[in-house]
Amino acid sequence: MKCPFCSYPDTSVIDSRETEDNTAIRRRRVCDKCQKRFTTYERVEGLDLKVIKKDGSKENFSREKLKRGVIKATWKRPVSMADIDKLIDQVEQRLRRRNSKEVKSWEVGNLILNRLKKMDKLSYLLFASVYRDFASLADFEAEISKLQD
Repeated sequence: MKCPFCSYPDTSVIDSRETEDNTAIRRRRVCDKCQKRFTTYERVEGLDLKVIKKDGSKENFSREKLKRGVIKATWKRPVSMADIDKLIDQVEQRLRRRNSKEVKSWEVGNLILNRLKKMDKLSYLLFASVYRDFASLADFEAEISKLQD
């Protein structure tokens, strides 16, 4: 593992343990050159799943792409990276249980939205505005009134 501080190619693992939800292994590492410490996470390789986009095209499922979208929606909100990782883990687990090797993008989006709604309503609204392609203030008002009911 390359050091994120000095880019030295050799590091040593000083501690390994499973995460609380047993979905990854957390490794504490130290750089053999600069002696700085950092943490890495080892997860099962991503899902062998194709996401069918709105236009009918297909792309590989990407945990990182989902995470980037959720991070944007939760920017400057009281949502921690641990909360985001947990949300993405839950979505991945749900998708793993499916028998199909393909999933529509709206299904993935709904899984994210359902969890964000419980976590932080404003983050939910921000994610929904992109995911549902809000075009006007009326779209926001309609979604807000749904949230208030």
